[in-house]
Amino acid sequence: MGVTLSVLLFIFGLIVVWGIILYNGLVVLKHNVSQAWSNIDVLLKQRHDELPKLVETARQYMQYEQTTLEKVMRARAAVHGAQERGDLDALGLAEGQLRAGLSGFYAVAEAYPELKANTSFQHLQQRISSLENMIADRREFYNASVNINNVRIEQFPDVLVAQLFRFRPFKLLTFREEELADVSIKTLFQS
Repeated sequence: MGVTLSVLLFIFGLIVVWGIILYNGLVVLKHNVSQAWSNIDVLLKQRHDELPKLVETARQYMQYEQTTLEKVMRARAAVHGAQERGDLDALGLAEGQLRAGLSGFYAVAEAYPELKANTSFQHLQQRISSLENMIADRREFYNASVNINNVRIEQFPDVLVAQLFRFRPFKLLTFREEELADVSIKTLFQS
């Protein structure tokens, strides 16, 4: 009887240790997703702060292009609102609109040589382009972290621990197909 009890306690101990290891692994994954989102959030805030400076610099030169400038600022506000709400679907849509607005903005800015020569404009344009690239990189890292988390909480035996402790899947940060398409320069000049 003593040997059987010892074996049962040993097996129970192994199951508890195994459960703890699985739980801790899932916690790490959950926090990796949060950290990846924080990296995107910081860059979005930096870009949010830089865009008004770029638009204001351009406004001095582009007096007749108010609709282009307003599109960028509306898209900026939409990104910020979605970011504050944590709405990844709306953020993906707003990001696409902002990228299209910036592409249009840069295309229209080509018609203003004084603006293109302005060192503040050049610096801000480079800074925003750099932030755009960093956001794209961080989005890729975030989506990879989300994917790893979501796969693990669905795999056996992790799913047992995930359901027991209510681990939930995260949403991917995606862009709709039309936002990924190249911007038509012709349509930008028709507005």
